[in-house]
Amino acid sequence: MSKKHHRESGTSLLELMAVVLIVAISATVTMPLLQEQIAIREIELVARRFIAHTHFARQQALHLGGSVSLEPRLSGKWDAGWIITSGCIGKISKPSCMNKTWFSQDGTKPIFFKGGGRYFTDPHTGKVGILFNAAGAAKTIHGGFVANRLVLGHRRVPGLERHLILGSGGRWRICDPSKDARRCH
Repeated sequence: MSKKHHRESGTSLLELMAVVLIVAISATVTMPLLQEQIAIREIELVARRFIAHTHFARQQALHLGGSVSLEPRLSGKWDAGWIITSGCIGKISKPSCMNKTWFSQDGTKPIFFKGGGRYFTDPHTGKVGILFNAAGAAKTIHGGFVANRLVLGHRRVPGLERHLILGSGGRWRICDPSKDARRCH
């Protein structure tokens, strides 16, 4: 028999430490990118949810033949969420004039409305919100047309924003100012 030493196969502590170091460096490099992607998904979700709720409010106004409003849950602060209500529900011949609430969206913690969403403020009353009339048009309390925007921001990624723009034809679009600054203004 040969007196050769059989070396056991396996990893040394040094090799294991090298692998751990490589994994740690990879995680450190990719973590900010991952957090930014998560923030983008969160802000896009809130933007799409808000627009879906405005579409619902408009459809309810058309269906009921009366006004439906989308307003901040707390006076003038969109950050606390929003609520969709109608003043009169039921058949036109015998309406029930009590408030009907359809959706109440809670505040979205990392997402905030820059400037508090002041752009949807009625200039005459100071009331914040969007009122859809029986024809489905977005109006103010005094009948003026609402064509404006809300700007969403993210608390964890300061430069991230999305503009929710309501055009004169009543159509919404989401604009990313980092990619298309001309369309956002």
